[in-house]
Amino acid sequence: MKVVAFGELLLRLAAPGYTKLFQKDSFDATFCGGEANVAVSLSIFGVDSTFVTKLPDSDVGYAAAHSLDYFKVDTSKIVYGDGRMGLYYLEKGASQRPSKVIYDRAYSAIAMAKRSEFDWDTIFNGAEWFHWTGINPALSDDLAMICEEACKVAKDKGLTISCDLNYRGKLWTPEKAQEVMKPLMKYVGVCICNEEDAEKVLGIKSEGTDIEAGKLSDAGYVHTAEMIYSQYGCKYIATTLRKSYSASRNGWRAMLYDTEALESYFSREYDIQLIDRVGGGDSFSAGLIYGIGTGMGCQGAIEFATAASCLKQTIEGDFNRASVKDVETLLKSGGNGRVQR
Repeated sequence: MKVVAFGELLLRLAAPGYTKLFQKDSFDATFCGGEANVAVSLSIFGVDSTFVTKLPDSDVGYAAAHSLDYFKVDTSKIVYGDGRMGLYYLEKGASQRPSKVIYDRAYSAIAMAKRSEFDWDTIFNGAEWFHWTGINPALSDDLAMICEEACKVAKDKGLTISCDLNYRGKLWTPEKAQEVMKPLMKYVGVCICNEEDAEKVLGIKSEGTDIEAGKLSDAGYVHTAEMIYSQYGCKYIATTLRKSYSASRNGWRAMLYDTEALESYFSREYDIQLIDRVGGGDSFSAGLIYGIGTGMGCQGAIEFATAASCLKQTIEGDFNRASVKDVETLLKSGGNGRVQR
């Protein structure tokens, strides 16, 4: 299986450990990005993985690409040109203090990209799967058009298209998100979201769920999936279900809805002591793509995706460095954490 992922590659500047931003005179610097995180995870799983973006034509841009080369992600289709490197600052929360993300990505190279810079027909040669997220069209109107063109070519070539709705309130409003994303949904075969994404991006509310109160309704998630299917015709709808007890401890499970069988499949739930939850959703997307793409079946795919994302949230940085064997070990052990010798 060959997967192409498209999105922004960012420089992450994280306050060391669990300190407040600028509490110390240093940052932990790593490269990351929603779609790049998926590409890295898939490559570690042994999938032929290509990442497409536009980066600044500078030492910083090349260093960003090399961070993906390390994981054997194909970076040959990356475009270089004008613009800057997008940044985000991270302050990891603990206990009752929530994590904080501050974006600094205006005028980044990818946000200034033009349609003529991407030859999608060539990019998709030999590919079977195309993954993108709702973050891309939030960056610029041109990028929204680039996403649409990519989806058209991918669909014409018979690729499976997955999209993580990934609503980001610091990038656009629900009104703008719905205006842009709803027309793009007709291309999407695998829709990945949580309850906020579905409501903000598609205007579909998960009934019986109150994330602030920690109340999640299985029936409400199934109904949301049914509504997404009825309006957009996706083949699969996957939803993550996070219980946020504190910034340090979360309950984590997920659901996959198969619209051909009209069946919903729920994973087991993990009680996670969080190390770094950023990138948890991306590792879930990668696990789901791997599970579906390798023929695990719906229950197998949702269990694999949830376990993969559980492991990611115990790993520093945005990239999930867990292997297929690591995920399978968690599935067998149930997460007892015993030392492996």
